[in-house]
Amino acid sequence: MASAAASEELSCSICLNIYTNPVMLTCGHNFCQDCIVMSLDRQQESGVYTCPECRAEFPQRPSLLRNLKLCNIAGHYRSARPKQEETGIFCTYCVDSPLPAVKTCLLCEVSLCDSHLESHSKSEDHVLRDPTAALGDRKCSVHNEYFKYYCFNDSTFICETCNLGEKHRGHQVKMLEEASDYKKVQLSDFLNKVNFIKGLSEMQLHRLEGRRNGVQGKAMSIKDRVTALFGDIREHLADLENKVLDEVTRQEEQVLLPISDLIQKLEIEIRAWHEEILQIEKLCNITDPFTLLKDGPINPGKEFNMERDPAGDDNLDAVRIAVTLQKALYKLSDPIPVLKAKRGFHMQDASDLTLNVDTASNKIGLSRDLKNIFYCETENSRPPNPLRFTTPQVLSTRKFSSGQHYWEVKTSEVGYWSVGVAYNNIEREGETSYIGCNSESWCLNWVNYDKKLQAKHNNGVTDLNSLNPVHDIGIYLDYEGGRLSFYELTEPIRLLHTFSLTTRDSRNYCMVPARVTAPVHAAFCLGDDYSWIMIKS
Repeated sequence: MASAAASEELSCSICLNIYTNPVMLTCGHNFCQDCIVMSLDRQQESGVYTCPECRAEFPQRPSLLRNLKLCNIAGHYRSARPKQEETGIFCTYCVDSPLPAVKTCLLCEVSLCDSHLESHSKSEDHVLRDPTAALGDRKCSVHNEYFKYYCFNDSTFICETCNLGEKHRGHQVKMLEEASDYKKVQLSDFLNKVNFIKGLSEMQLHRLEGRRNGVQGKAMSIKDRVTALFGDIREHLADLENKVLDEVTRQEEQVLLPISDLIQKLEIEIRAWHEEILQIEKLCNITDPFTLLKDGPINPGKEFNMERDPAGDDNLDAVRIAVTLQKALYKLSDPIPVLKAKRGFHMQDASDLTLNVDTASNKIGLSRDLKNIFYCETENSRPPNPLRFTTPQVLSTRKFSSGQHYWEVKTSEVGYWSVGVAYNNIEREGETSYIGCNSESWCLNWVNYDKKLQAKHNNGVTDLNSLNPVHDIGIYLDYEGGRLSFYELTEPIRLLHTFSLTTRDSRNYCMVPARVTAPVHAAFCLGDDYSWIMIKS
C-alpha cells in the first residue's frame, strides 16, 4: 500500500506518470515541466490561464518554479523500481492510474502491483512469477495446462498431464524450480570454465604481447646496427672516393700549371699592347706635321712570339686514374669484415671454397678452378687415396672449426644432388657414406624424379614444401651455435630448413644436441648424369 501511495503522490495529474523535471505553480501544485508547458500553450489563445489540478485562475501566464526536492524524490523512486518499469507490464486492476506490476499470477492470468499483491490469494494453486505478458507461452498447447515440469531428454516444457503420459515415461523430468536450479548449476560450472579459459587466454595474450615487444625490440636493434654499418661503409666509400678525386685533381693541376702561367703573361702583354694602340691612335689624330714628327719615330715594340705555347699533352693520365680507382675498389672489401664485426655482424664470407681433389670420387669431374662438380659416366683415373669417396661425393678443402660462415651454390635443374656439411671422418664407401645418410653429415637433397626437396640427417628425412625446384641456395653455418641453415636466394630470401647440429654421445650411444667439437667441411654429392653443382664466387 505504501508503494502504491508513494507512486500516486509522485505521479503527474496530466500524464499520470512519475514526475519528470517537476515544476510548481504559485497555487502549490506540481506537474511535469513538458506537461504544464503544453497545457499553458493551449490556454494562450483564450488569454485565461488555470491550474489543471485546482482550476485556480491566473491573470497572466504563471511562472514555473522548479521543485528540486520533488525532482530528487521522483528520481530515487524511479531508480528503485527499474525492473518493474522496464518490463512495461502494469497492474491489471489499476485502471485509473496504472502502476508497474511486480508479479503475475499464472492461475488468474493477471498482473499485480504491490497493493493488489498483498490482497491476492496466498494459495499454492496461485503460482506467482515475475511480471510477464506472454502467458500463452507458459501453457501446454495440447492440454491447456500451465507447464510445471521440464524434460531434459526432449529439452521441452511439459504440463502435469504430459508428465503422467507415456511420451515422457522414463525421461529425466524435473519440476521447473528444480530444473532451473540444475541449469543454474550447469551455468555456474560453465561460467567457471569460461572464466578459466578467459584467464588462460589473458595469460597467452600477455605472453604474445611480450613476444611481440621482444621481436619489435630485436628488429629495432638490428635496424639500428644495419643503419650504423652502412653509415660506416658510406664513410669508408667517401674516403676512397676522395682519394680517387684527389688523384684527378693532382693531374689537373699538373697539366694546367704551365698553361695558367702563360695565360697570366699573355693577359699582361695584351694590356700593354692595348695601351700602345691607344697611344698610336692618338698620334694618328694629330694634323700638324711638326708635332707628329717631333714625338719621335714609330716603335711598335717587341715582336709577338707565335711559338710560346707550352709543350706537353693536355690530356690527363687516364690509366693512372683507372689504376688508382682499381686500387680503391680492391681496398673496398678489406675493412668490411672489421666494420661488420664492429656492429655485431660476425658472419664471414666463405665464397673462396674449393673442392678437395683427394676426396673426390672417380665418378665425378672437377673444373680447373675446383669450384664446379659434375657427374661422369666414365670414371676418372685418380690415384688411390684413403680420403677418396667411392660414392659420387667430394668435400671442400677448407674446414670450419669456429665462427659463422656463409657460401652460395648453384645446382642443376634436373637430376639428383645434395649439398651440406660433414665431418672429415665420414665413411668413404657404401650406402651409409652418402651425406645425410649417417650421423656425421647434414644436407639438403633434391630428387628430380620425385620432385622432392628434402632435409636429411642420419637417414632421417624431412620433406620440404617446394612448388618449384630450388637452384640458387645460400648455406649458413654457425659453428659455436650448432646451426646449419639453407636459404633459397629469391626476393625476398626464403628459409628452407635449419638443422640443430648434434654429436654422438659415446657413453649412451645416442645423438644429443651439443656444440660441434670437430671441424666440418662443405660436402657435395651427385646422383646421375644430368646433375652438377657450382660454388658461386
